[in-house]
Amino acid sequence: MPRSEIAIIGAPLDLGAGRRGVDMGPSAIRVANLHERLRALGYTVRDLGNIAVDQPESIAVGHESARYLAEIARASMRLAGMVGKAAAGGATPLVLGGDHSVAIGTLSGMSRWLRRRKSSLGLIWIDAHADMNTPGSSPSGNVHGMPLACVVGLGPEELTGLYGFAPKVDPRNVALVGIRDVDQLERPHVKNSGVRAFTMRDIDERGMRAVVQDAIQIAGAGTAGFHVSFDMDAVDPREAPGVGTPVRGGISYREAHLAMEMVCDSGKLLSMEIVEVNPVIDEVNRTAELAVELVLSAMGKRIL
Repeated sequence: MPRSEIAIIGAPLDLGAGRRGVDMGPSAIRVANLHERLRALGYTVRDLGNIAVDQPESIAVGHESARYLAEIARASMRLAGMVGKAAAGGATPLVLGGDHSVAIGTLSGMSRWLRRRKSSLGLIWIDAHADMNTPGSSPSGNVHGMPLACVVGLGPEELTGLYGFAPKVDPRNVALVGIRDVDQLERPHVKNSGVRAFTMRDIDERGMRAVVQDAIQIAGAGTAGFHVSFDMDAVDPREAPGVGTPVRGGISYREAHLAMEMVCDSGKLLSMEIVEVNPVIDEVNRTAELAVELVLSAMGKRIL
């Protein structure tokens, strides 16, 4: 990592999810001793607290095809501002979710910061789901199934157009790793977007090392570096039971660590977020503990 300071930002947002509880994810990850373990690696750690988020009990759902859209857009702008300020101040932003719609804010903030520097951002998106629905294709209307589409310029203007430009990331610099549950109407978005998708079959056949090598090349080609957006449901539920939308057949404990170790080795990681930790359905904070371990691997922890 080229930067010695990590800025932690909590995004306790669960307006984009269908199941409550991921708003407690930032607290669960902090409780797993994130700060001290990062300091033990030699980093200066600043915790900037949590962004303000509306509670679903106090607001209207809005249109069922994109639930809580206005409130998610406002939260995304708050998060984008904090992320951009942290990056401009020389820190590596580390965002703790919350549901995966927080990525819209994180990537808007990072992209705007780099855009001002005449540069661009790559993206490695690790997830069981493609997250490339739009209001017209989503079977649920839950925005946490739409954020990758939004950051590559597909979806509602309220989210794609933050800061007045789109896409936030060129789809040719996006690698989507670990997918195994894609909605029928979502598939054309993935295939036609220009995003490079690596399914669990690719990982099974080629191995995680080869897939992550390709992902790093894609995200780093012509960019200043890349952001890693890690949805904990990418990991098999036997290792990460406390997630918003678990899907059997995910990546293993060691595959997840290998991916993060290779990300660190690349020297191109500019920012990171870890999302969808749900303590309500977790087992003695196992999933948050694993989330911290994966962050540590991305930030330089080694076996020897």
